[in-house]
Amino acid sequence: MTLNALISLHGIQKKIGDRVLLDIDFLQVEQACAYVLTGINGAGKTTLLRILSGLDTALIDKANFLGGKLDWFPYPAILRNAIVYVHQHPIMFSGSVANNIAFGLKVHGVSTSEQMHAVQRALEWAGIEHLRERQAITLSGGEKQRVALARAKVLQPKLLLLDEPTSNLDGEAREQVIALIPELIKDGSSVIMVCHDRDLIALPDVQRLKLRDGKLENRQSDFQQTLR
Repeated sequence: MTLNALISLHGIQKKIGDRVLLDIDFLQVEQACAYVLTGINGAGKTTLLRILSGLDTALIDKANFLGGKLDWFPYPAILRNAIVYVHQHPIMFSGSVANNIAFGLKVHGVSTSEQMHAVQRALEWAGIEHLRERQAITLSGGEKQRVALARAKVLQPKLLLLDEPTSNLDGEAREQVIALIPELIKDGSSVIMVCHDRDLIALPDVQRLKLRDGKLENRQSDFQQTLR
């Protein structure tokens, strides 16, 4: 474990019936770093994100967060406050875009005035100020993705998990979402993205991880060779 490690996990094992879906010796996520997670359909990519976010269970031999040991089960409150998962098809709640972005802040008991300031900054960051009062459920796919990223960003997560953030987008909508990723890293969040989008993979300093037969491979060097 390095001094800059955000989270490190030893011995991740996930079974579905008799099938071993994940058998990962070691996973370490550094602070303020970006990763793309690839693999064939059914390799367990989304399952790994769900395990990291506490939405799914797994056997884990040893876990550390910011240098401190912790028990993975039951899923620790410190991780619920530090890790945010954004689904491939983000759910929009009824109400305005501003209310959607403020949702997590309300749950955490943030004051109304602080909510207003945080939501305004998030709207500006995501380039969706003009959508503030729109009903969120009426938005396009690209607009929903940017709202979902803004809703996650206001919580200032240590780790943001994105499941295929550009898979249903094209053109300008896709480019707008891709442009937000480096900003998250610059602001101090780490990001793990499940994707096959070469433009996301090719973002500066993104590390590539691949799931194959339940094992996790670091493919950064291989991918860099293909770019030369």
